[in-house]
Amino acid sequence: MSFRIQPAAPARPNRCQLFGPASNTKLPPKMAASAADVINLDLEDSVAPDDKDTARKLAIEAIGDVDWGTKTLSVRINGLDTPWWYRDVVDLLEQASDRLDQIMIPKVGCAGDIYAVDALVTAVERAKGRTKPIKFEVIIESAAGIAHVEEIAAASPRMEAMSLGAADFAASMGMATTGIGGTQENYYMIREGQKHWSDPWHWAQAAIVAACRTHGVLPVDGPFGDFSDDEGYRAQALRSATLGMVGKWAIHPKQVALANEVFTPSAEAVTEAREILAAMEEAKAKGEGATVYKGRLVDIASIKQAEVIVRQSEMIAAG
Repeated sequence: MSFRIQPAAPARPNRCQLFGPASNTKLPPKMAASAADVINLDLEDSVAPDDKDTARKLAIEAIGDVDWGTKTLSVRINGLDTPWWYRDVVDLLEQASDRLDQIMIPKVGCAGDIYAVDALVTAVERAKGRTKPIKFEVIIESAAGIAHVEEIAAASPRMEAMSLGAADFAASMGMATTGIGGTQENYYMIREGQKHWSDPWHWAQAAIVAACRTHGVLPVDGPFGDFSDDEGYRAQALRSATLGMVGKWAIHPKQVALANEVFTPSAEAVTEAREILAAMEEAKAKGEGATVYKGRLVDIASIKQAEVIVRQSEMIAAG
């Protein structure tokens, strides 16, 4: 292992990020009452161009007026290729209360994009005397974004989380699909006359996880478009969790429970992790570097795996 220690990601629950357009005044109280760990008020894709100014104003009001409890509160600004993003940043930081935790930057293509937003955020914070630094989360939604994913993850100390935006990513890559995440009908292999479907998003998710874990950022799975397909959502969430992602978006309230179910370690998993740690403590006391647990070898690497599960469980319980 490198002597440069891998930094820890932020210690906060991030099992589910619930999205809703800031232009809809009925949604913020409902979102606050949900079981999602992170709330994303949206100024981007779900808001029509003519409604951008109104949505921004309503988001600022909701940040201060709604009781968000202990949730992480984020606003997705418009992309840097639009005429709205700078006003999103300036108005949010000049007018919104300190309850705002972070802003989500969409369609990030390189570290320079993060630098641009960071410079503007820093200037406004200093001008207004804001003492709570705004954090960043970003969405990888393009060929450029995935090509520069590691430099993006390392671009600013404000970086907290990174997601894959499957729809725009697919368009940028020229992928022959209109689906948002999930299994793609034509992405399969044939073995002995049978079709076997694989995951076209796997490689991009793995790249995001590696970049995030290298630089202490939370890797998060993005949207699953078919909110009528619970099993499809659950399957993608399970794959993402297995890869190392910590949570998933919900674009419909019914998806919140599914995300929390998948990204909350089960009681059985936590019990097994604690038993592995106890077994390794016994082995260490005997001067042994490995032992056998339920018929399988466990060693120092097993400790690290078990500690991840236990820490995650304790963090969720504390939240």
